[in-house]
Amino acid sequence: MDASDAGLRRRLGAGLVIPAHPLALDARRRLDERRQRALSRYYLAAGAGGLAVGVHTTQFAIRESAVGLLRPVLELAAEEVARCGRQVVRIGGVCGATSQAVSEATLLRDLGYDAGLLSLAGHSGDDDALLAHCRAVGEVLPLVGFYLQPAVGGRVLSHAFWRRFVEIPAVVAIKVAPFDRYRTLDVVRAVALSGRDDVALYTGNDDCVVADLAGVFDVEGRRMRFAGGLLGHWAVDTRAAVALLDRCRPGGMDARLAADAVAVTEMNAAYFDAAHGFRGCIAGLHEVLRRQGLLEGIWCLDEGEGLSPGQAAEIDRVRRARPDLCDDAFVAAGRDAWLSG
Repeated sequence: MDASDAGLRRRLGAGLVIPAHPLALDARRRLDERRQRALSRYYLAAGAGGLAVGVHTTQFAIRESAVGLLRPVLELAAEEVARCGRQVVRIGGVCGATSQAVSEATLLRDLGYDAGLLSLAGHSGDDDALLAHCRAVGEVLPLVGFYLQPAVGGRVLSHAFWRRFVEIPAVVAIKVAPFDRYRTLDVVRAVALSGRDDVALYTGNDDCVVADLAGVFDVEGRRMRFAGGLLGHWAVDTRAAVALLDRCRPGGMDARLAADAVAVTEMNAAYFDAAHGFRGCIAGLHEVLRRQGLLEGIWCLDEGEGLSPGQAAEIDRVRRARPDLCDDAFVAAGRDAWLSG
């Protein structure tokens, strides 16, 4: 393990807020560079410890040849991180067949990214084939495993798979996002039983953020905790998320934190459009950012993606109920600066 790898593990293990970065488009569904940079500046000003770019929230279609936005959006975020004057973990999404995934990991490495968030969506092979794929990508770049919920394209992965995955030396963290408590425990147990103390658990369970972050998991005498979160939900209200993570660090949920856990889940249901099978999950985040003036509109690359019926009203309701969990005032104070320059 070289010094940079050890430093990355320390930073991830300390616990970070890592927003999954959206894609800023104009009315012609072309990249809006000014607003794309403004989003990165907002997250960095809010205290995010990392950025995840080229992931589900950024829209996987940026990789399509007709779109051609993977490299540009990775470069823009990397430039803003370099300008911010502090250490920020740079994570890029990696997906596709092995040849594509290795190529994407190589691009990330060349652009100065620290790790790749490895999606296994679309892979139909058995565990041996999946692990061979993971090892090949890990030869290029440190790995953040990704348990993506099946409702948005992920696949079910067994405890046995995760137990073997954690044996890959390149693994530095796992984003646990199956939106399922049983499957979450499969991953926690795998890391605990591996004996490794240099693999950080990051919640991606946007429906159960506070319970993951404040909970203590006892696994055969080993006490396990989630270090932080890598979340689409944290693409909005990031400063409030930083404060929330700080409150969760000691572990154990007091009455106030338990109430906040329910409120955060209810907010996520509105943003992610849980009522309609998550069809409006990206558009819902865009809508919050549009209302704050960071995005011009809620456009997605897929013209069929948008808000579901009643979703805007649900967003109104949850934000009106808990303004303390929102960043509206913070964004209003910084927005013009982030949009300039």
